[in-house]
Amino acid sequence: MSIALTSTARPNSTQQEPLRVMVVDDSVVIRGLISRWIAAEPDMVVAASLRTGLDAVNQIERINPDVAVLDIEMPELDGISALPLLLAKKRNLIIIMASTLTRRNAEISFKALSLGASDYIPKPESTREATAAETFHHDLIQKIRSLGAKVRRSATAPASPPLAPSLDRSPRLPPAPVAQPQLLRRAFSHQAPRALLIGSSTGGPQALMALVAEIGAVIDRFPVLITQHMPPTFTTILAEHLARASHRPAHEAIDGEIVKPGTIYLAPGGRHMRVVRHGAETAIALDDGPPVNFCKPAVDPLFTSAIDVWQGGVLAVVLTGMGSDGMRGGKEIVAAGGSVIAQDEASSVVWGMPGAAANAGICAAILPLNQIASKLVRVFSGDRS
Repeated sequence: MSIALTSTARPNSTQQEPLRVMVVDDSVVIRGLISRWIAAEPDMVVAASLRTGLDAVNQIERINPDVAVLDIEMPELDGISALPLLLAKKRNLIIIMASTLTRRNAEISFKALSLGASDYIPKPESTREATAAETFHHDLIQKIRSLGAKVRRSATAPASPPLAPSLDRSPRLPPAPVAQPQLLRRAFSHQAPRALLIGSSTGGPQALMALVAEIGAVIDRFPVLITQHMPPTFTTILAEHLARASHRPAHEAIDGEIVKPGTIYLAPGGRHMRVVRHGAETAIALDDGPPVNFCKPAVDPLFTSAIDVWQGGVLAVVLTGMGSDGMRGGKEIVAAGGSVIAQDEASSVVWGMPGAAANAGICAAILPLNQIASKLVRVFSGDRS
């Protein structure tokens, strides 16, 4: 999860109608708080503030929201039960699941992603914490704005298959959209890659699940390290899903452990993950330092640390996500002789992180999600054309 304390550019209200946001939460305090935040934004409006999922399902056609912020635990009809009913009535509705940081709620949030939710956001544990939760405030507003803009753009474009695969079985990739040829590409490094690094944020869990299911040949021979913007508990469960999708070991990285081929290492929520030399081997180094790019864990610390260990033998992939995390680290990887691949805009939930890398001119390839795995297998097998 990206914890962004700066807002994305706000559209001019004269160019389009404000985003209509439906807030669904059984807590009157949380409903009021979120509604006030939305009402304070010039490009958003509170379309409705409702207490239960049943209210939302019964009224969605009249309310016609662009985005719904949907609580998980509610009376009459909970969020996970309301989710498919809401999407059945409005297929392109952006749904952001909101839940407190418990393992049960994290599991439910992952299930919601497989059922069509666009994203999730952890809520503060109590209403007292919520009133002071600046990160919750800014992260929620950024998610609403970025995801809402995406659905409005797609409303005028040809229909495309849904991106989100099931998180309970090996995902199937959609047919390939056309990659963007107009952006500057660099040649792939002539150095053989010795490690695969992946950074992702919004939409990342779905993209990661699809990707690791198809790169077993890479995982078996090279270490794979992933930073996904996510809080604690959520990363624990993501690692379990990655293990199931890839049929390979995957776990939250442990400080000091030796990095080996055949394993997926995931940055744990709330800690930056780096790699360091440990004699002739490579070890994980976790730290509790301040956020980088307003994120913790952040992608840039992993990317830049890998240069000291593998020099130019690094291949980095930047997947869907808000912000620009990974772009600076990607620049350093390329300067050291490595290569960067970015996910293309059409297949990204939000083209922030990969777009920043692509527009910086550091990418050797900008590809749809379902073409990245096959490219990685070829590159790690020696084809660097």
